[in-house]
Amino acid sequence: QVQLVESGGDLVQTGGSLRLSCAASGGTFSNLSMGWFRQAPGKEREFVAAIHSVPGGTYYADSVKGRFTISRDNAKNTMYLQMNSLKPEDTAVYYCAARYGGVRTTGEYDYWGQGTQVTVSS
Repeated sequence: QVQLVESGGDLVQTGGSLRLSCAASGGTFSNLSMGWFRQAPGKEREFVAAIHSVPGGTYYADSVKGRFTISRDNAKNTMYLQMNSLKPEDTAVYYCAARYGGVRTTGEYDYWGQGTQVTVSS
């Protein structure tokens, strides 16, 4: 069983930056494909970014491409989401997710964290 814990959410002004972290335990992190999703109030959960188990393959939603960067440190069992040029529409609870097997840009992940709140003020 894989446990995921997100951190790094905060209140930030438009144009600011944040780095989210997702610490994993209980599994073989280097074999996990990982993803970030977010859910804003009254909206459905949406894909943000994903990264293959083997570093090098990343995927982004069009809405964050060029502003967000997903990365992982297999030695630390941790995934990151660097968010720059934040906009009010980025306000949401951000969730990390994991699965053994190929990366997905849909919600087909087996393990989920509890979420961390990101609020971008205008």
